[in-house]
Amino acid sequence: MTAPSSAAAFRGIVRRDLRLAARRRSEPLFTLGFFVVVASLFPLGLGPEPELLRRIAPGVLWVAALLASMLALGRMFGADYEDGTLEQLVLAPSPLVLSVGAKIVAHWLVSGLPLVLVSPLLALQYGLPGDVIAHLMLSLLIGTPVLSLIGAIGAALTLGLRGGGVLLALLVLPLYVPVLILGAGSVEMAGAGLEPDGQLLLLGALLVLAAAFAPWAIAAALRISME
Repeated sequence: MTAPSSAAAFRGIVRRDLRLAARRRSEPLFTLGFFVVVASLFPLGLGPEPELLRRIAPGVLWVAALLASMLALGRMFGADYEDGTLEQLVLAPSPLVLSVGAKIVAHWLVSGLPLVLVSPLLALQYGLPGDVIAHLMLSLLIGTPVLSLIGAIGAALTLGLRGGGVLLALLVLPLYVPVLILGAGSVEMAGAGLEPDGQLLLLGALLVLAAAFAPWAIAAALRISME
């Protein structure tokens, strides 16, 4: 397959998944709503003490984003598996790795990017200053694609299994821990007036590694699940 046709296939899968997500608006809204509700409960439960809220904000917002991103993992390949589309993607002349990459991009645009965009409004509840909010958005912008890439591996491995949601959580949560530590740590360092570039660079390195190797692992897992 030529480069232009590969690029066209990639764009076609992304557009298709985005159109399907637009028709099923409840799923993306549920993910975003979960993020908003979880992040908003802590200020209500802990009270209006500014120093306490600023101290816990990085961890709370990052944990809420991590849990929200997990909610959409089960549908990343599940709907295509049920209607036979996934089998066609496996048998298609275009590389399965390319199709997997397109589906991950679409998944992040629907479930990850909205979390990044709404995070400044939630950060205001914790009294975070503007520069720290900017670092929060940057860390989420780098980290949420890593969550999608790692989560897609678990989604592919548990595809079609009974009780796969619980198994999916058990598989991906330990792998999410480094992303959580680096993401929340970078925001915490920015809030303390320290330089967070080290954590952000490590988070970027995780993104590069995940983008390079995760699609191949996902494609192999999908082939195994389809057998």
